[in-house]
Amino acid sequence: MDQKVYPVCVIGGGSAGTMAVLRTILNNDECLFFPGSPKDKKRSRDLWVRKIENIPGHFQYKRGIQEPNLETMKWILQSDFKDNLHTQKNTGVVSVEKQGDIFKIIDSNNQTHFAEYIVLCTGVMDVQPEIKGTIETVFDYANAQTIDYCLICDGHHVLNKKASVIGHGNGAAWSAIMLHERYHPKDFHILTNGKKADFSPDTQKLINLYGIKVNEALIIDIFGQDKGRILEGFILEDGTTIETDICFVSMGMLIYNDIARELGAELDERGFVKGDEAGLTSVPGLYVAGDLKANTKKQIYTAWDTAVNSANAINLKIRSKKRQQLLK
Repeated sequence: MDQKVYPVCVIGGGSAGTMAVLRTILNNDECLFFPGSPKDKKRSRDLWVRKIENIPGHFQYKRGIQEPNLETMKWILQSDFKDNLHTQKNTGVVSVEKQGDIFKIIDSNNQTHFAEYIVLCTGVMDVQPEIKGTIETVFDYANAQTIDYCLICDGHHVLNKKASVIGHGNGAAWSAIMLHERYHPKDFHILTNGKKADFSPDTQKLINLYGIKVNEALIIDIFGQDKGRILEGFILEDGTTIETDICFVSMGMLIYNDIARELGAELDERGFVKGDEAGLTSVPGLYVAGDLKANTKKQIYTAWDTAVNSANAINLKIRSKKRQQLLK
């Protein structure tokens, strides 16, 4: 093959992707990096995550995922390892094909690349509620984190507040139950936004026991102050006004597993990509890290850990192959 074959390719520029690049570079392996196209970035979680309060050292950042990642890339480019990094700026991947032991990669600029190993870090995104016929209604509140998504990251925001959860499935109910049990908010509602509540009997029993109110009417408006920074509540189609300070959205996730599906990687029942402890999938040479990986917490520290596992496992294979060639 005349075209260069990179030993490692990292696809995705979030927490897992950045850590996979950093660890690969520090392992002294060359890395082809696709941080994502502008379209990819618009649908990524890191666009909506602002303050990070559950990760040590992240409190000072206004954008708790993007800013540390940018600092990391800047450091790499000033380090002794800078020549190992080959970033395809503002570029994503649209197709990957396995050709023997090599991956053929087509990027969003229709350029072709080749790599021996891939670490797939394309992540997930939370399903957004439609209010007034669009998901854009919630964006200002989401950016101000008065509408939240992750119970582990931001559940503490409901302490001493009026709280609500948007969602109609059992997951939404369990979100409300956990928040009630941990933080005992002043007043609690589950808003199904026009859908019929679908809770298990045991879950419904706890909702009743805790006094969590359920309203199945459609949300027709949202109101607050300071240009969407301060949430005050929702207006429902039945005429009810729900006052709330903090709202969690619990409607499921969009799982960006297109590349894994294309390559035939094994997925779990929800669509997350299965991988072993090092992230190796059912496709030889394809590793998965971060939120995309099945059976992991969807947290920054978990993304880092899975990415390091993948990069180190790949480095071991690269070194072992070179060692075996020397010993022949």
